[in-house]
Order: sequence, then C-alpha cells, then structure tokens
Amino acid sequence: METGKLAEVFLDSAYESVGQARRETREALGPDHVLLTDVVQVVSELLANAVEHADRGLVDDLIGLTLTATPDSVHVEVSDPGSASRVPHIPRDQPPGGGRGRGLLIVDRLSGGRWGTREHGQGLGRTVWCAIPYVRPGLSAEEEDEAGRLPSRALSGACRN
Repeated sequence: METGKLAEVFLDSAYESVGQARRETREALGPDHVLLTDVVQVVSELLANAVEHADRGLVDDLIGLTLTATPDSVHVEVSDPGSASRVPHIPRDQPPGGGRGRGLLIVDRLSGGRWGTREHGQGLGRTVWCAIPYVRPGLSAEEEDEAGRLPSRALSGACRN
C-alpha cells in the first residue's frame, strides 16, 4: 500500500453527505482494498456524528473528510464546526440492542482504540480522527486471516446511518 493522502473532500453539513462520504471512500480505496468495509463504516459513523452533534446553523458549514494511508493503517479524519456543549465520547450506559449512541463504540472497536479528537480553538471546530490497522492489535496475521474479519462485519450490520 502506498503511503500518502488518498482523499480530501469537503461536504455539506447535512445527512445526505454521509452517503456521499461513503461513495468517496469507496472510490479512494478501490473495491478490493482489504480495509474497505471497516473504513466505510468508520466514515459513516464519524460523518453522521459530525452532522448530528456539531453546532450548525450557518449555510456555509462544511465537514472535511481526509483519508491517508500509512504502512500499518488507514487514517480517517473528520473535521466539523465543533460543539460548545458536547465532547465526542463513548457513552457509558448503552441499553442492550440500542440503535443510537454507538457510533464511537464502533469506531473504537474497529480502530483498536486508536482514535481521538483535536480542538482547533474557540469557534474554529474540531477533528475526530482514527487509524484503522491492517492487523487488529492483539492478533497475529494468521489469527486475523483465520478470524475472517467476522467481528467487524458483525459490527457493521449493527448500526446503519
């Protein structure tokens, strides 16, 4: 895999942009990329969160999506206008089978905990980032192949945005 920026796009802060972000991701990675399913899922979750939770109201609000390849992972960054009242976090109390509030839990699982946020200053927005590894932490390459990526597939069907 070549190292470098795969895509950088700016999308309207609207729910319709989630589908566009998935299409852009599929195009940037290509149909045979080993992490395609996981990266598309993470992009969906982070874009939906940005649209839902960022302070909005301006017609010009945009959400930035950047995909970058490294030798060991694909980095996803989603930048939005930010929120004065909310900080991205994984909710502690998740009702069984609850369909909402699980986006960052999915991101956490698919990234092996390699995610975080960067605040850009008062009124300048924030970036939520994650790194999807080619091999999940704690699994050897052989174990990863044997697992058949079942855990991520099971998660990807759990929450559709």
